[in-house]
Amino acid sequence: MSLIGPSRKQGSQKSGARRAENNRIYAHPLPLVFSAPAPSPSPLTHLLGLFGLPLARVENPHCEGVFDPATRSVWVTNERDSTILWRRGFFGKGDLSRSEPSWLARQINARKAAGKYMTSEEIREKRRAERRQFKLDRAAAIARAAAEAEAAFAEGREAAPTVIPSGATWKPSASSSAAGPSLPAEPPEAEDDSDEDEQEEEPLENLEHLQLTLQEAWFLVWNLDCLTVLDPHTNEPMTLQDIWHAFHSVHCIPPELPIYANRADNPFLVHYAAYHYYRALGWVVKGGIKFCVDYLLYKRGPVFHHAEFAVVVIPVYEDPADKESSPFNLPNSDTFSWTWLSTVNRVNSQVQKTLILTYVTIPAQSRISADLLSSPACFAHYSVRDVVLRRFIPARMRD
Repeated sequence: MSLIGPSRKQGSQKSGARRAENNRIYAHPLPLVFSAPAPSPSPLTHLLGLFGLPLARVENPHCEGVFDPATRSVWVTNERDSTILWRRGFFGKGDLSRSEPSWLARQINARKAAGKYMTSEEIREKRRAERRQFKLDRAAAIARAAAEAEAAFAEGREAAPTVIPSGATWKPSASSSAAGPSLPAEPPEAEDDSDEDEQEEEPLENLEHLQLTLQEAWFLVWNLDCLTVLDPHTNEPMTLQDIWHAFHSVHCIPPELPIYANRADNPFLVHYAAYHYYRALGWVVKGGIKFCVDYLLYKRGPVFHHAEFAVVVIPVYEDPADKESSPFNLPNSDTFSWTWLSTVNRVNSQVQKTLILTYVTIPAQSRISADLLSSPACFAHYSVRDVVLRRFIPARMRD
């Protein structure tokens, strides 16, 4: 009888149940939900069906957020709205979390643990401390081996063997461990403690909010009409024109200068053109500053898979004279070096991501009127083309 068969089966069952639960929670790719109406035998319904007219109802969640010019983002403080925007399209990130707003859940789990087991953040810090200690021990062992070899060479004897620790066999010692007391990584099985007196604790207040980038907020406002942006001073809903000017002005310091007015190379316009391009193709677009890029592309979302592609936005001026007169210093607008390109490509190749160079062509100021630049109609004059870049590895690509 195999001793590992049941555990593998049990693990696959847990993985399948978790996958099914994620498919249920994140079933909708956008905040708008299309629901089919109840079937009715009316002649009008039958006639509309013959002409192929849709009968589905659109459920709009009507979320709210507050524009914050200091962080160039929109804050969604309502817990219901944050949950909807994250679970339906993975918009935004928690300001106290790595991606999903989970600060409150982590605090509740930590309170329930009460020192019985470590949280995921504590496990991560413990592993980092152990890796740091391993590097120190290995460096010290290498130094001792070098000193022993030099002494043996000077004395004309054979050097004594020195054990250099490896990552596969090294174990942290109690004296050198900097991670504190060892606690079980998983919570113990639930026990019947109904007879024990539970101390009353103050309820936790959720201090986290969902933070939307300007590109995400504009996509929700302009394309889906499911987000209302509030003015940070009056707390009143902003009109579409007010949002348009506010998102432009955050890149203009100070915004009153006339050199910033009606510029087609405003950073908000350039990056939104790339964001909209990939969102319209069905990709989940998230920030990629961790990997030295502008965006990461997920096939379904961070919950299901790692990002497959890393995007670098490269602005290209249709008229070179516009670049010389531009008040904005757009990243990657100048010719990049092969050293920079190789560095970014290697970083993303190590994490199994394919680098994409996305060229956004900025229309010439001479053919774009001021009235056109004052509305979203100007996006029709931007063009986006992408180039996939792969790092050639002879050992893997011989065929």
